Amino acid sequence: MPVDQDCLKVLPLKLRAFQMYHEKHLFTVQHQKLSVGCPVLDSFLRGGIPLVGITELAGESSAGKTQICLQLCLSVQYPGTHGGLEAGAVYICTEDVFPNKRLQQLIGHQHKLREDLPLDVIKKIKFGDNIFIEHAADIDTLNDCITKRVPILLLRGSVRLIIIDSIAALFRGEFAAKDSAIRAKYLQTFGAKLQNLSSRFQTPVLCINQVTDAVGDTDAKQSNFGLLDKKVSPALGITWSNQLLMRLMVARTHYTEAEPEECPADAPPQYRNVLRIMEVIFAPHLPQSLCYYMINLEGVRGRKEKE
Repeated sequence: MPVDQDCLKVLPLKLRAFQMYHEKHLFTVQHQKLSVGCPVLDSFLRGGIPLVGITELAGESSAGKTQICLQLCLSVQYPGTHGGLEAGAVYICTEDVFPNKRLQQLIGHQHKLREDLPLDVIKKIKFGDNIFIEHAADIDTLNDCITKRVPILLLRGSVRLIIIDSIAALFRGEFAAKDSAIRAKYLQTFGAKLQNLSSRFQTPVLCINQVTDAVGDTDAKQSNFGLLDKKVSPALGITWSNQLLMRLMVARTHYTEAEPEECPADAPPQYRNVLRIMEVIFAPHLPQSLCYYMINLEGVRGRKEKE
């Protein structure tokens, strides 16, 4: 009996509608967010990072991508009443060694960064015990981590945040230019696995992405999709972009707004309140917009617009 091709086209939509009907209780999850740990940035992102879907954080080196991820690893451990999910995080490194020294510094300054919280709430949390670190030097190791080890942690309720730092490192390194079609297939499959984990466990997935110089009309249009006239665009192209729920880009500026109480004299140069920019490139719930922020010894803090 011949197969009706029109039915095949409609069937996935029917299945999706049927699934949505029986998962009505999950609709509210779409409106929940994971706090970034800063009221200014939370307000900018209308609550923080969505619980379901892949969020990308793209930018050049020293823009503050890893700093934001480390802060989220701490924020996720707070109670829901304080913007957290009362669970830990999986941090998958594909390039550099995990910055444990900086993490310990952030943990030690939580009482200063989160001044809005009772001190006893902060002291009860053993932040360092709830961050699970993985190192993936190739795509096979990364895939094994995502399909085997991470699901076990999610099933146990040990974690509610997945961070990959960075997604581009492996896919750009293992595929030559002539293998773009194969790379696209791998990216689609990998993105689908991440989306499935995020949806199944209502767990935010945050992927750091590198940027590439905008060369040619196509790249130029992509790079100028936001509000700023950027000379770079996120790596991995349109195939990866289609896997994302939200894309944020961050950049370091040449300006400072140092205040004595915010910038200790012995602070390292990278924490001396250099202004940085976070821009929403696309998101279903946010307009294109931007916000300034700084990184100091305590962590990442957004800057309120001066009236």
